[in-house]
Amino acid sequence: MQVEQIPNPLIKRALLTPDRTAIAFNKVQYSFKELYEHSHKTAGKLARHGVKKDLYTAVLLGNHMDTAVILLALQLIGARAVMINSRLTAEEIVWQLNDSRSAFLLAEERFQETIAAVKERISTVKVVTKEKLFQTPFTEPELITEVALDDVCSVMYTSGTTGAPKGVLQTYGNHWWSAVGSALNLGLREDDCWLCAVPLFHISGYSILMRSIFYGMKMVIHEHFNEKETIQDIREEKVTIMSVVTAMLARILDELKDDKLPETFRCMLLGGGPAPLPVLETCVSKQIPVYQTYGMTETASQIVTLSPEYSVKKLGSAGKPLFPASIKIIAGNGTEAEPYQSGEIVVKGPNVAKGYLNYDKNYGRSEGGWFHTGDIGYLDEEGFLFVQDRRSDLIISGGENIYPAEVEGVLLSHPHVKDAGVIGVEDGKWGQIPVAFIVKKANVNEQEIIDFAKCRLAKYKVPKKIYFIRELPRNASKKLVRRKLREMIGKDEDLPSALK
Repeated sequence: MQVEQIPNPLIKRALLTPDRTAIAFNKVQYSFKELYEHSHKTAGKLARHGVKKDLYTAVLLGNHMDTAVILLALQLIGARAVMINSRLTAEEIVWQLNDSRSAFLLAEERFQETIAAVKERISTVKVVTKEKLFQTPFTEPELITEVALDDVCSVMYTSGTTGAPKGVLQTYGNHWWSAVGSALNLGLREDDCWLCAVPLFHISGYSILMRSIFYGMKMVIHEHFNEKETIQDIREEKVTIMSVVTAMLARILDELKDDKLPETFRCMLLGGGPAPLPVLETCVSKQIPVYQTYGMTETASQIVTLSPEYSVKKLGSAGKPLFPASIKIIAGNGTEAEPYQSGEIVVKGPNVAKGYLNYDKNYGRSEGGWFHTGDIGYLDEEGFLFVQDRRSDLIISGGENIYPAEVEGVLLSHPHVKDAGVIGVEDGKWGQIPVAFIVKKANVNEQEIIDFAKCRLAKYKVPKKIYFIRELPRNASKKLVRRKLREMIGKDEDLPSALK
């Protein structure tokens, strides 16, 4: 079967609109022609180091113009970018490099601890710092002028419900159809400009970069989120769209006080769960449209979106599926659920990833190509999706996904911990935070457990509170009943005295 191909996105964009602004970073503007020239030069430097088509190449970089250039340079030579979350520990990163069998690690010099750990533990990975890369002599690279829609463009790791991270294989076709679906939903204007203060190593940030190339749209990159700088750039750069999570949006609203955003701004794309009613009401009063979304790494960004005119009427809903995606709810008996009947959310569409690295291509899929998200929700009579439980036990903290099983695995490796259970509790600042229930087999205190976890987990995954109890609630098959842990906290700010 013939595989459909499209021109290499950056080469095509530089041909179509070379003088249009591509990226604004630290008050400097770069045209698509300049972006291509920088990326072409960097592709030659990568080729000099041996990076080539189809090689898995890990990228450990922060939000920066240089990062966009390196990611696009990898596309120019057909290498597959393995996106590494810079907030992970060295131990977690080494695991992902091994699992992906990455041939290279492109990293900033500031990640010395990780670089040292990689060099010590993996002999097959060649580490090249960004600083060294840019000093490398140029060699004319063999450019990939066309890409197959089925070719893997990027790999992003997402933890499974068992706690084992899985590399999501995102194709050029996934990114293309994600951009098409977003454009058909939000519309596309010649003056559109998307502010990216979310990480480029996440699908939320990477998808903005891809849309910028596909649309010919200016992208404003921020190294970190800062509400004052965000508002300033929305005004000065004439930003029209911004991707946020609730915590970011709340900080922007607080900073605005009685002010409003300029009329040129037209959309806050909100991920990471529905916004509280007070936040939405403030946005309505300030005439800030909010599009609430549901998506995941496996769907190359949003797949369901709620238009702002329904944000209050359908409070708590993620909306309806974008073109050309489809969703349905599968009840416990395997049949399609009726309206308001809860079940597993399954999705289908050309933006859904082709699979996971090192897994069977049909893993997580059923007949007809439906992808099983593991999330629980229902559709109302009008087809609006309500997500009830993200991957059943998933904790979403400040837009970051935390899987309890992964945290529990680390806690159980402590020599004085007999059993461990982790759940998320509501938090006004982060949405949710992780807390842990520990059964001791020797004397250990809360701070010792937290310090132990800090050395092995990203900061946002470390439990913020430890409860010591005699026994964890488990069912007949010895599975942890997290619902009962939540009930314990619900009854008392601490714990019932019988369990302390």
